Amino acid sequence: MAVIELRAFGPVTVRIAGSEPPARLLWRKHLALLVYLALSPRRTRGRDQVIGLLWADKPEAAARHSLNEAVRVLRRAAGDDALQTAGGQLRLEQVDCDIDRFDALVRSASWVEAAALVEGDFVEGFSVPGAHAFEDWLSAERAKLRGRAVDALVRASETLLTAGRAAGAADAGQRAAGIDPLSDTAARAAMRALALTGERGLAIGCFRRLERDLAASLGSTPDPATIALAERIGSERPAPVPSRGADPASRRPPLVGRALPLSQLIGCWQGAVGRPAPALMVVEGEAGMGKSRLADEVAARARLAGAAVTVARAVEADGTQPWSGVLALAGRGLLEARGNGAAAPGALARLAEALPEWADRFPGARGAEGMNPGRAFTSVLRAAAEEQPVLLLVDDAQWLDRESLLTILAALRDLAALPLGVLLTVAPHVVPAALDEARARIGRDHPGCALRLEPLADAEISELARWALPGLDGDALERLVRRVSLDSAGLPLLTFELLHAVALGLELDPSASWPAPFRTLEETLPGDLPDSVVSAVRVAFNRLGAEARAVLCAAAVIGGRCTAAELVAGTGLPERAVTAALDGLEWGRWLESDVRGYGFVARVIGEVVNRDMVTPGQRRRLRPAHRDA
Repeated sequence: MAVIELRAFGPVTVRIAGSEPPARLLWRKHLALLVYLALSPRRTRGRDQVIGLLWADKPEAAARHSLNEAVRVLRRAAGDDALQTAGGQLRLEQVDCDIDRFDALVRSASWVEAAALVEGDFVEGFSVPGAHAFEDWLSAERAKLRGRAVDALVRASETLLTAGRAAGAADAGQRAAGIDPLSDTAARAAMRALALTGERGLAIGCFRRLERDLAASLGSTPDPATIALAERIGSERPAPVPSRGADPASRRPPLVGRALPLSQLIGCWQGAVGRPAPALMVVEGEAGMGKSRLADEVAARARLAGAAVTVARAVEADGTQPWSGVLALAGRGLLEARGNGAAAPGALARLAEALPEWADRFPGARGAEGMNPGRAFTSVLRAAAEEQPVLLLVDDAQWLDRESLLTILAALRDLAALPLGVLLTVAPHVVPAALDEARARIGRDHPGCALRLEPLADAEISELARWALPGLDGDALERLVRRVSLDSAGLPLLTFELLHAVALGLELDPSASWPAPFRTLEETLPGDLPDSVVSAVRVAFNRLGAEARAVLCAAAVIGGRCTAAELVAGTGLPERAVTAALDGLEWGRWLESDVRGYGFVARVIGEVVNRDMVTPGQRRRLRPAHRDA
């Protein structure tokens, strides 16, 4: 007896013992019998029931003859024992059906694996004209399996997003929306994942299709939650459209090797919102280890869920500037949060005195006397968190001024029972005592988590290499992974730069070596980096447009945080050209921005640009321009 392999998700296919079945088995009613028995309880049905389903239009004798002929065809194809016919019953044996495996995976909550089996609607496109009872059964079964398939795809999308696999999540969400074009849940899964991959236009397109299909089919509109998600996606700044001849490998790689920390951080954030209660999340790691990227992933998910997110990137000079941290956090995210106008008038006035954008928003605020920025910030934060969840994100928090750090940590105590998350990234060995103490109290005095990021393992580097160079495999892939692992010491930043450069044509010299991995990029000058890493930065830099290169050179010479006005003065380019270049450089993760201006995502990249890409003439022109800006 041969095993019958039946694939019923998508167009129905049959194989017997690994081979194509006889053509007669694929006749409509013969195939319908096979599908019907495979999905029946215990794979068993009565003869009369099958006849009524498939041959009700024939006289009884002719109908029984047709059933016997179908049984004979099936037995001839798969063996006499493939179909048992005792006691007026038909029982199918030895069937490997994807629906059964799907059900088992769903029961074990293996959503990603279950979703992988969903290749389309149930027996997509199949019908048996004239067999009305079978068509009714098929419609009911299709509707039931469609709902279960969409649910599995949506859950798989959520699982993949939590693991940092936004591209896979987008694929699962889009497949769910394709199977059920009227499902708000499927549309939201697709929209959320597409937005997180930077495909904002596709996400809005998914919403527009749902809107159109619901109006045409049901005369209704999307759910309020779907509309709100579309509005949040639409309010985000669009990603630049890649120009013709863009890099063959995107500068936004998948989040490899960070699934566990990302899921822990998302769990802490969701706990803060669900309880609600403030939570502290601390991510520690060497420079280049991916702290900023991980924090950005959490922030992006919080924004899509409707939270107010405000971000500050601290630099070493901030430590000597009292209140610089809270003023940086009082940027766009907090300014635009719902409910901040309910803060104390003095708090609004104090922030309006320090920040022009707050003065524009609250021009009539009065009563700032005697209120320091910390109290003002806490008052506004309370008012915002009473209306919606709030996430405070500080990158390189070890450089925060003491006053700001204590204000942020005190909010965990003072804003009890409010949906507040505080996410801080820090470098090891320089964590302030107050933050170290607060981190030690996580789980005792307040919820949260403290994570330390480790270098990528070879298997994770291999996964990134397959993404960056999909045509590479076998020995060539292994050699590349060994070389990149040696030169990058497993740091995600350098791993990506090397793979990106190889995708653009960089040849790595297998005879070169770098046997002593550096301890931290903060303590390692570009001259100490392997030539392959420096070459990788050069290759990516030279692929940029002339205006983007000029802006990067200016940012490298100015150093630290620089404003758009300083970059306009330094480059001599029109403001519109600088703004467009900054958008592309920020999306490409060369630069990042906060309320104080722009800086390099990775300091070491800025140092390579400053040392190797800036000519002496450019340096002389840039420095006077910077002084005048």
